[in-house]
Amino acid sequence: MKFTTPATTNPIDQLKVIGKAHDRIDGPLKVMGAAPYAYEHHAEAPHPAYGYVVGSSIAKGRIVSIHLNEARRSPGVIHIVTADNAGKLDKGNFNTAPLLAGPEVQHYHQAVALVIAETFEQARAAAQLVRVNYAEAKGSFDLAAEKNNAIKPKTGEPDTKVGDFAGAYDMAPVKLDATYTTPDQSHAMMEPHASTASWNGDKLTIWTSNQMIDWGRGDMAKTLRIPKENVRLISPYIGGGFGGKLFLRAEAMLAAIGARQTKRTVKVALTRPMIFNNTTHRPATIQRIRIGATRDGKITAIGHESWSGNLPEGSTEDAVLQTRLLYAGPNRMTTTRLALLDLPEGNAMRAPGEAPGMMALEIAMDEMAEKLNMDPVRFRIINETKVDPEKPDRAYSQRRLIDCLRKGAEQFNWNARNPQPGQNRDGRWLVGMGVAAGFRNNLVMTSAARVRLNSTGIITVETDMTDIGTGSYTIIAQTAAETMGVPIESVIVKLGDSSFPASAGSGGQWGANSSTAGVYATCMKLRQAIAQKLGLDSAKAEFTNGMVRADGRSLPLQLAASSGDLVVEDKIEFGNLDKKYQQSTFAAHFVEVGVDIATGEVRVRRMLAVCAAGRILNPKAARSQVIGAMTMGVGGALMEELVVDKRAGFFVNHDLAGYEVPVHADIPHQECIFIDETDPISSPMKAKGVGELGLCGVSAAVANAIYNATGVRVREYPITLDKLLAKMPAYA
Repeated sequence: MKFTTPATTNPIDQLKVIGKAHDRIDGPLKVMGAAPYAYEHHAEAPHPAYGYVVGSSIAKGRIVSIHLNEARRSPGVIHIVTADNAGKLDKGNFNTAPLLAGPEVQHYHQAVALVIAETFEQARAAAQLVRVNYAEAKGSFDLAAEKNNAIKPKTGEPDTKVGDFAGAYDMAPVKLDATYTTPDQSHAMMEPHASTASWNGDKLTIWTSNQMIDWGRGDMAKTLRIPKENVRLISPYIGGGFGGKLFLRAEAMLAAIGARQTKRTVKVALTRPMIFNNTTHRPATIQRIRIGATRDGKITAIGHESWSGNLPEGSTEDAVLQTRLLYAGPNRMTTTRLALLDLPEGNAMRAPGEAPGMMALEIAMDEMAEKLNMDPVRFRIINETKVDPEKPDRAYSQRRLIDCLRKGAEQFNWNARNPQPGQNRDGRWLVGMGVAAGFRNNLVMTSAARVRLNSTGIITVETDMTDIGTGSYTIIAQTAAETMGVPIESVIVKLGDSSFPASAGSGGQWGANSSTAGVYATCMKLRQAIAQKLGLDSAKAEFTNGMVRADGRSLPLQLAASSGDLVVEDKIEFGNLDKKYQQSTFAAHFVEVGVDIATGEVRVRRMLAVCAAGRILNPKAARSQVIGAMTMGVGGALMEELVVDKRAGFFVNHDLAGYEVPVHADIPHQECIFIDETDPISSPMKAKGVGELGLCGVSAAVANAIYNATGVRVREYPITLDKLLAKMPAYA
């Protein structure tokens, strides 16, 4: 099915199953411990050997020699993989650095060897006996120090210029010029990167934790130099990814090589410290924002410059994306620069670009509102735009930001906020409220599925779509049930297997909308096949309560499969509607904090997110995604920071003891409201994504609330108490 014109009324609009708050289909399996994750496919891959990855202890240089004899003599050791015996390897399309070092080393904890033994403990013990001699080279590890040497990136967003930013900024009667920094951050997902690999002749099967099955399959084939059809990736359940599992990583590749060389099933899981430095992370940013406005609050000039670091072939953190689109203003400028650093690879993390970009922009908007002596909600509203500010002839498909802000202000009792910072006390706590807009672009991807009907009326959906804890199983089942006119209990969903048709995968907030659209397209094709089989006019056929009705006849659905399963495949292919219309999602985030006047300790008291993100397919699952994102935003505001050793080039706090993340107990009250919206420009589902929107803007809302509570403006995340104490109001 090609989606080239806006959606009209279709079976999804019945809203008998779609739009309802269904429990997650995978929930019972997970609470019982019966959902098999990548390391747990015991029946399909019995009697495995275990691999343990040895990571580089330098950040840049060369391997001079590796001494393996002592490790080989260690009890239980079967084999040791290094670059010397791994065979000729390519680099995957989605990898910045090779996954196996040798002889060059490009970052700390880049894999240099895999020790394989009969047990995990034996492999781990033997790995400590591997001796590597390096010729260490001088590296660059400090973004601030390399900022002036940053280059224009080869890929990513281009610099933009509309009107005369410099002239308009100089002439503006009210101006802001401020610099903000965000640190390196880790995905810190619960399930580690883990894989189980097995070969049957020249065919590889790998059970792995991966968000994008088709990408991973292609990169595994490319890396190992084997045909793509010889690789099968299976990933039915994923214990969190947040973008860290979008791409093939070392543990999967090394498990495959180890299994091929030992002719054994091999399991490899990265230890937590190895995850932080061996895999990807969100790069730190330095962002300069300049805003000029008239005294009545109209923005006349807005400029956003961003610097981030990565390996030479890496990409930037495109933190200026939202600034190009979020607020009106005739004179505009954005630039993005890449500093070449020898740190571990920077790559996508939940809402790449907008998440750190909003952390800066939405503080700047509050600072500007204060200069104007204007309420920050009102300042955002009067700078609303209904068109792409860079391309005024390109309208938004839907834009409900003002509705989000007004609804949130009313619900949060924003009018009770004292605009004078540091004035509201509750015992020892200084109390403040903050607001920030939320923004994330709506992306869509081609997505395919296979759907079958059997003689008992059961609908089975097969697609390589993944479920990273977001509820993919459930919304896909809802889509099939709605389209085919059956109860959700009559739908079986099979996901995460590369032998199924290639889906959009889970990432970029495109997964739910795109994958369900692909299932809808395939179900519509199945409806045609069923009607034809039953001798009915497919254009008139109605599918309701397991029956097919047309021309006065009513027949049971399963009758079409009485002589054998009816199977169809199809995919959704998106045209150029995204070129004609700007498609985005919007939110308003409100936060109340308490700050201990003596210690500077921050406690989030309550949070509210009001989201406009198209049709909400399952409000229960969507709410879970949003409140999880809100919690993640608190982490970005208050505690999450990968601390760089700028001498040796690695992240020091590379575990969950040193890298602190928030939990639900840190936030007593969270509320999420969805604006009633459908977007026919987006897809046949009239939906959009919401899982990343729930993060964008949250950290800035926390920062703005802290300022309102204390009068202390912190522009360097995370906002730890040491950055507050010296400027706190006098204790009395």
